[in-house]
Amino acid sequence: MSAEPPQPTGHQVGRDLWRGFRHLLYPATCGGCGALLPPTEDAFCPSCVQALTSDPFDTCPRCASTLGPFVVRSEAGCGRCRAQSFHFERVDRRGPYTGLLRELVLRCKQPGGEGLAARLGELWAAHAGPRLAAMHADLVVPVPLHWRRRWWRGFNQSEVLAEALARAVCLPCWSAAVRRIRPTPQQTAQPAAQRLENVRGAFRAKPSPRLEGRTVLLVDDVLTTGSTASEAAGALKAAGAARVVVAVVAHDRA
Repeated sequence: MSAEPPQPTGHQVGRDLWRGFRHLLYPATCGGCGALLPPTEDAFCPSCVQALTSDPFDTCPRCASTLGPFVVRSEAGCGRCRAQSFHFERVDRRGPYTGLLRELVLRCKQPGGEGLAARLGELWAAHAGPRLAAMHADLVVPVPLHWRRRWWRGFNQSEVLAEALARAVCLPCWSAAVRRIRPTPQQTAQPAAQRLENVRGAFRAKPSPRLEGRTVLLVDDVLTTGSTASEAAGALKAAGAARVVVAVVAHDRA
């Protein structure tokens, strides 16, 4: 005899009723293309979901760079990162920094982009949760902004993304675990060879029992050379973390 299908809980029924009522008052639009969404959706249309969650490329497990069709995937890294020293162990990405994913990441960084960052984070978490859980982290930490940039923007998009991932993998998110102690020119404005010097010593973390011996999942929106993530990871390890693994929305070629 086949098992009875699971019945919706009271919470699920209430949530669906509220979503339908909200759509009647304020029809939802896709966060990617702006198209009207059906009552069953409230973030992205199916076409944009496909574009935002499909990574057609094999990637380097150490730095998340796209690998060519004839490159053998290796835990030791790829030709771009094998000779580099990182304070993190590995990187997981949602996709390459192109197309719609790049457009949304840029929009998330604008004033008022917090809601879009939350929607993107929830979509990311829904599709990457099991893979991130396999990293066996104990704690989720976002890469911080300097306080002046955070004040100007009103929020830290990496913190919003980290909170969504933390909920998906049922881990605590500690946004204050590491601080950016000096403002730095934007990494995108720096030549690849100077990006490490640009962020060297820019992060600090206080020793804490919450970090001691733990594995930290460090979250950021974009990784290019890995310099920013490595410096933040180094500060976390200096404060007691045993391991740092990284999750980013997108990887950008330098």
